[in-house]
Amino acid sequence: MTTQPLTLTRPQKAAAILVAMGKVSAGRLLKFFKQEELKSLIEAARLLRTIPQADLERIVAEFEAEFTEGAGLLDSADKMDSILNESLSPEEVSAIMNGKQPEASPDGPPPIWPELEKLDPARLGAFLAGEHAQTSAMVLSKLAPQASAAVLLTLEKPLRSEIIKRMVTMATVPEAAEKLVTDQLRARVLAETSVKDTSAGQARVASLLNELDKPQLDEMMKDLEEAGTPDLEAVKARIFSFDDIPLLTQKARVSIFDGLSSEVVTLALRGAAPDLAEAVLSAIGARSRRMIESELGQPADGIPAAEIARARKLVAATTIRLAREGVFELPSAQPSADAA
Repeated sequence: MTTQPLTLTRPQKAAAILVAMGKVSAGRLLKFFKQEELKSLIEAARLLRTIPQADLERIVAEFEAEFTEGAGLLDSADKMDSILNESLSPEEVSAIMNGKQPEASPDGPPPIWPELEKLDPARLGAFLAGEHAQTSAMVLSKLAPQASAAVLLTLEKPLRSEIIKRMVTMATVPEAAEKLVTDQLRARVLAETSVKDTSAGQARVASLLNELDKPQLDEMMKDLEEAGTPDLEAVKARIFSFDDIPLLTQKARVSIFDGLSSEVVTLALRGAAPDLAEAVLSAIGARSRRMIESELGQPADGIPAAEIARARKLVAATTIRLAREGVFELPSAQPSADAA
């Protein structure tokens, strides 16, 4: 079975020839191309992949040049980028690409910073607390502002201030120094986390349990305790139901119901115990409270129990989200729950 020859455009053929010539020779030729022609070559090279030897020889023959040895071309786009970067100034490359630099071929592990941003801030903070403040400043300066701020808040105030001071005055970090730090982070933080960090599993179990009604949840937790489930306390710290509202502080309850509609709150309070209803209503403004109490005074005939349950789960989900964002702590995560 004969293989059909590749069909290439003229710019792609020219790109193939330049790559085959090597960086030195191709670099000399690139100086004679116009900017529009260089841009066309770059775009053509990005579409090239492996060019079989036979096709490469055919292309060379079309240019009436001899080509006696070669093994075909692989990743022509990367080779063209390399030729351009070594032959032209960064400004010239930028102008050709309309301000966009050619994508560099990854020659090492992926950046560590996105992985660090996914860690529990307390976990990364505990590691940085034992490092030099300059090292901590460098690491935090590489993270997204939100992630960096969350880690800073886990540190003691004197260390926090020292790190921020160093971040303000920090210059460009030498590549060798940054590599040394990232290697240590991979070995001592990410590697250990991948083995020991079970927070993702705990979160999944807690999310599942939070979908259960209170009687089902209580029964399930009892079964898990009897089975000796590991890390059960950590799972409990992530669990919250609508009936737990009175255990929250007044400030936390205000944060929750400030963002919920009166319709959702009214629906969630249908059939609620008096102490639970008061815990909710005391966190709402006087005008909204009067409206909700008026609605609750009307008969609840015709309101499906499923809608009431859905509204209560929405309140619980909002509470869990705000706790995850650090607005407050869930009762089970507090050292002592002093409900207001």
